Amino acid sequence: MITVRITNNGIRMDGHAMQHVNGQDIVCSAISALTCTLIMGLQELTANRIRADTDNGMTQIYWGELNSDGRLLVDTWYLGIQAINQQYNCINVITDP
Repeated sequence: MITVRITNNGIRMDGHAMQHVNGQDIVCSAISALTCTLIMGLQELTANRIRADTDNGMTQIYWGELNSDGRLLVDTWYLGIQAINQQYNCINVITDP
């Protein structure tokens, strides 16, 4: 199970999809690709300042404030995460106000 915690100032993801279940390794790859693209997009395509830390099974992205471009990228990433979860049901999304 992958846990995704979304706050006003960042995203934290922990865990892995169960790789021994048919198709679940695809989930980890898809989540990683979406998240790496989000990080690069925030760094290269917006004026937002972020801090991103990644390790095996953990990713954290923090920002002080997002402009509309950054918010659009995060919202698009979220749509991708939700679409993957609808198909594979292995992501626990927690949103904090």
